[in-house]
Amino acid sequence: MTSLAALSVAALLASCAGGSGSAGSSAGDAVTLWGITSDQEETVDPSVADWNAAHPDAQLEATYFEGEAYKSKIRTAIGAGAGPSVIYNKGGGTLQSYVDADKVVDLSDALGDDLDRFLPFALDPVTFDGAVYAVPMKAVAPVVLYVNEDVMDEAGVEPPETWDELLVAVEKLNAAGVAPFALAGAAKWPELMWLEYLADRIGGPEVFDAILAGEAGAWSHPAIIQANEMIQDLVEAGGFADGFASVTTDSSADAALLYTGKAAMLLQGTWVNNTFREQAPEFAESSLGYLPFPTVEGGTGDPANIVGNPTSYFSVSADATEAQQAVAIDYLKTGLWDEPFVDRLIEANQVPPLADIDDTIADLPDAAFGETVYQMISDAPNFQMSWDQALEPGQAQEMLTNLDRLFNLQITPEEFSTNMNATL
Repeated sequence: MTSLAALSVAALLASCAGGSGSAGSSAGDAVTLWGITSDQEETVDPSVADWNAAHPDAQLEATYFEGEAYKSKIRTAIGAGAGPSVIYNKGGGTLQSYVDADKVVDLSDALGDDLDRFLPFALDPVTFDGAVYAVPMKAVAPVVLYVNEDVMDEAGVEPPETWDELLVAVEKLNAAGVAPFALAGAAKWPELMWLEYLADRIGGPEVFDAILAGEAGAWSHPAIIQANEMIQDLVEAGGFADGFASVTTDSSADAALLYTGKAAMLLQGTWVNNTFREQAPEFAESSLGYLPFPTVEGGTGDPANIVGNPTSYFSVSADATEAQQAVAIDYLKTGLWDEPFVDRLIEANQVPPLADIDDTIADLPDAAFGETVYQMISDAPNFQMSWDQALEPGQAQEMLTNLDRLFNLQITPEEFSTNMNATL
């Protein structure tokens, strides 16, 4: 999507296609909220029900979609001026396009001091020119390195704290007949976690900041070249499970490789911890370890920096009427982050992006993991939003396509950078 205006014709055509969901803001007086299924229905829907019970004259109508269906539906609806009053998004490049097209409301003054309840990093992906255009509505999800401690012990391998130790571990694990790392290469986006962390460990956050700013040749930064060389070295050393290019995230196939002992380590988001708890509770209880991404010798990035998904967000449509906007803002200000909503996140073993909740985190079902994650996000000098969310959607897709070719040794690190510089 290069601009929302370019979607207007497609939007008019798509409006005839039907599909589930309530009418958008421009279609009537209803205050509508669109989100995605799974945990949003479990956490947001009860919040909407509580709001409606307490506000008979200011009702919200919530509709949920599958993730991929939502992406196309929301872009089409917003392009046509028929989006919902409350818009689910992940911030970053997509939200930036909404801001540039004057499709979302500046919430800075309306929410004021209420924004102070959130950890600062949670607002970075939704702040443009000093104005805040969205409110967190979900848990925090940094990327960590998961370890099957039993497999590591049997192979005589210590969890790696440095890249050199990681390479030694790869050699020992291969000799023991175990895949060093599980990787869902078919999904492409899990490959990005490796580039994000390596680029940061080598060159620090300014490497991606230059890319995000559109600086000419930014993808040719030495840290990007070196990171991709290291990735290909790892592939050639047998660092990933055989056939990783065909492993999907469906049914958490990458996580299954770890808990069944076919792989020793997995670089993934914190959401996978619940997968382990649900699919392999004995493993999660006795054999699962987790640690930060290793350091790189000579790198200038802070080892405490993290990457991943700071959270997801709700914005308010600029195409909604003033009355609809008022209800939507009031819900985000007073209804969303109430005590029952926080309790539901905690019960779901998720870490809220809120400040000063150490005692609350101790109530997580997996308190040890939650406390580790909360300490990680509280102490991180920089929390880099996943690049495929931070970038404009078209550029993000090109990045994933070229990164997949890099992992499959179809292009060189230099060719990757050349291809990506063309998108700036």
